[in-house]
Amino acid sequence: RGLPVSIFLMGPYLGAGLSLIIGAEVISWADQVTLPILGDITSWQFTFIAVGLPGILLAMILATLAEPMRRETLSDTGARSVSWREGMNFVRSRKKAYGAYLLGAPFIVITLYALQAWVPTLLIRVHGMDIADAGRGYGSIALICGSAGVLSGPVLAKYFSRKGHKDAGLRAATLAAAALLPAIVFAGFTADTTLALLAIAVSSFFVTVPMALFTTGLQAVTPNEMRGVIAGIYVVIVNLFGLALGPTSVALVTDYVFADAGAVGASMAIVCAVSLPVAMLMFYFGMGEGSSSDSEGRVVGH
Repeated sequence: RGLPVSIFLMGPYLGAGLSLIIGAEVISWADQVTLPILGDITSWQFTFIAVGLPGILLAMILATLAEPMRRETLSDTGARSVSWREGMNFVRSRKKAYGAYLLGAPFIVITLYALQAWVPTLLIRVHGMDIADAGRGYGSIALICGSAGVLSGPVLAKYFSRKGHKDAGLRAATLAAAALLPAIVFAGFTADTTLALLAIAVSSFFVTVPMALFTTGLQAVTPNEMRGVIAGIYVVIVNLFGLALGPTSVALVTDYVFADAGAVGASMAIVCAVSLPVAMLMFYFGMGEGSSSDSEGRVVGH
């Protein structure tokens, strides 16, 4: 289960990396691009079109897929509907596990969005890169290191699982967060461009390691009938936290604490130095309940 989810979740990091690289090349080529029908468009608009067009083809392919058979259900037939009250009672019965995923994961996502939003600005303001070079540099890092991190998460979790830990996913996520913290703080404060890029690469790897683990972990503790509702709650929470607090917190610290546009690296480091320990604390409290599936991947305890 971990590998297919990891491959699926590589999409955002491949897309982010490619969009930065393509955008950098377009910016270095021309400020405006002329297209049939659309006419003159700016370079950033062309980047969105170039990266988004393949999605239309993929959506058409996905439309041909059939709904799979439901497994890991509360009932033998998998057809019984679950009421909202039953769902909430189930979440409360495993509040430590759900707390780890629904409250811990958003603080990792805060760090992810802070990185994605502000690293290019950091490279431009602090390290003197031009826009095209910053796009190429961080785009390549996001493409390679981000994708590698997503794929590595299940491998690390499998290692802990073989050691007999049922909460392998949370242990792997905690280890990744612990490795991420010094790397991202160093990236924010160092004045050496080469070392900054290296630290950003390490950060981009470790920040994506837990992403597939959150998805598979929620599947492991949630019966099939409830997965749609729980997944929806998870997506809303992590996106509200990540998009609202990640980039915005860095901007607020830069403007109102340092009052210095050149302090964006320090602001990014401070925001992440606060969010990552909170995430690790949530993961720690969830250990022991972090997985409720047997060796065959079936939800147990019902």
